[in-house]
This record gives sequence, C-alpha cells and structure tokens, in this order.
Amino acid sequence: MNKEACFYLGIIARKHSYKGEVVIVIDSDEPGLYANLDAIFVEINHKLIPFFIQKIKLQKGNQLRIKFEDIDTEDDVKSILKRATYLPLTLLPKLEGDKFYFHEVIGFIIEDVNYGIVGKITSINDSTAQTLFVIKNKKIEILIPLIDEFIKKVDRENRKIIVETPDGLIQMYLED
Repeated sequence: MNKEACFYLGIIARKHSYKGEVVIVIDSDEPGLYANLDAIFVEINHKLIPFFIQKIKLQKGNQLRIKFEDIDTEDDVKSILKRATYLPLTLLPKLEGDKFYFHEVIGFIIEDVNYGIVGKITSINDSTAQTLFVIKNKKIEILIPLIDEFIKKVDRENRKIIVETPDGLIQMYLED
C-alpha cells in the first residue's frame, strides 16, 4: 500500500502494558469510527507495513488501545513506538455538503463570486497558523485562507469550490 492511497490515522504514542499493547492517539473528530478496525498500516522506513489487530478499545476520547498480532513484548513495542499509522482512503467516511477532505479537492477549480475563475487548487497548506488553498493561476500562485465563511459551495460533480473572498485579496496577486 502506498501513502497516496491512505490517510493519516495517528501516532503510536506509548506502550500500555508489558504484554505488547500500545496506545495510538488518533487525529479524528470522530474516534468511534475507528474502534472496530481489523488492521492498520504502520510507517516503517518510509514504507507502510500492515499490522493485524487482535484487540482494540477506544479510550480517553481520541485514543485507541491496541494489541497487534505478533507484538507480544516491550521490545516488540519499542520497534513501533512513535510511528505514524495510516488507513486506506476507502475507510474515510463520506462527507456531504460543504465539508471536504483536503486530498479530495486537489485539482478542483476555485471560483470567486465577485472575481470569477481564480484557478486550480494544487495543494492545501496546513503548516501555517491559517490553513490555505494553494491555487495555480497561469504562472502565479494564489493563496486563499480556508475559512468556512469564504466557502459558499462545494460542487463535487463539477470539481469546483465557489468562494467569496474579501475585496482585493485575489487582485493583489494579479497586479503587475
């Protein structure tokens, strides 16, 4: 399995017992969706390795306590501690309306209600204080804050997001 076909679930944060159990802190607003998994992928040496689950329990909000097959000792746990975990994209719950996953909208067109077609989303930058749409307009990169109030409609059928940005935001990128 490659990373592009998966989404980040969380990190193996700590051991739970001396019998090979671990606690995964998951990155989800709905952790209960992941309380019945059969397997997950663990990133080891830049590869996703499947680990099969013997026992799983949701605890403390966004934490899963897991006992993997063939992980039976503290030494076994040390080999996977602090590793990122992933699941196939097919396990993501479908979002409706104006909610979307970042990976889902790459390649969508951004259209501003006042300006018109802005360009195509090439990525989402979530490494800054404000998450940004990164949009390609010919040779220019335009950044639009990903703010709920700006998003007027997500049109999955036509692969388009309609936004309403403050006056001058888009134009400042296009001035010579």
